[in-house]
Amino acid sequence: MSEDNKTGQAGEMQNEADEALNETAPVDETADDGVDVLQAQLDDLRDRLLRAVADAENTRKRAAREVKETREYAVTGFARDMLDIADNLERALGLLDDGARNSLPDAVKPLVEGVEMTQRRLQSTLERHGVKRVAPEPGDALDPNLHQAAAQIPADQPKGRIAHVMQPGYVIGERTLRAAMVVVSAGPAEGAAPSAPKPQDTARPGSGLDVEA
Repeated sequence: MSEDNKTGQAGEMQNEADEALNETAPVDETADDGVDVLQAQLDDLRDRLLRAVADAENTRKRAAREVKETREYAVTGFARDMLDIADNLERALGLLDDGARNSLPDAVKPLVEGVEMTQRRLQSTLERHGVKRVAPEPGDALDPNLHQAAAQIPADQPKGRIAHVMQPGYVIGERTLRAAMVVVSAGPAEGAAPSAPKPQDTARPGSGLDVEA
């Protein structure tokens, strides 16, 4: 083979190689679409996972709250039945003033002390189970959530304030087991002379005032 033929063939092979190197591969648009689909699926799975985790956490908190409430209010019915006993003990002890107590025979005094001890033990037992006594004072503001107004009478207390407590109330946890029964002041009676303020009344208006009959 002559040198010219060899040179020609080498040139042709070089040209073919250059053309092959210079050719650009066609853009595969379907590949980009596949990536977008996969990314959308990944985002959807991530969203579902976050929702599932949030639902599981809410379920756990709700279950814990229900268990706590069940444990806290399980004695509601029993505690409500015990309130009558607490009221009777308090009424019985309220009949004895200091003079009557001092005049009791020595044989009876231990009985009174036993009733007092029983009352204190009952109150401490109720408190240990989350039942607390609500005993407002005359002059306190009326709270519809804790107090039940049984009547309204003229009194030296400001209008709308508690004038007299007829029966204490009780709460269990954050719920009212029994509202305290109170009498609400309608304000001083017409024509009644205003009483002079006492030193303690300056610090807390409405304190230490008696209910008019």
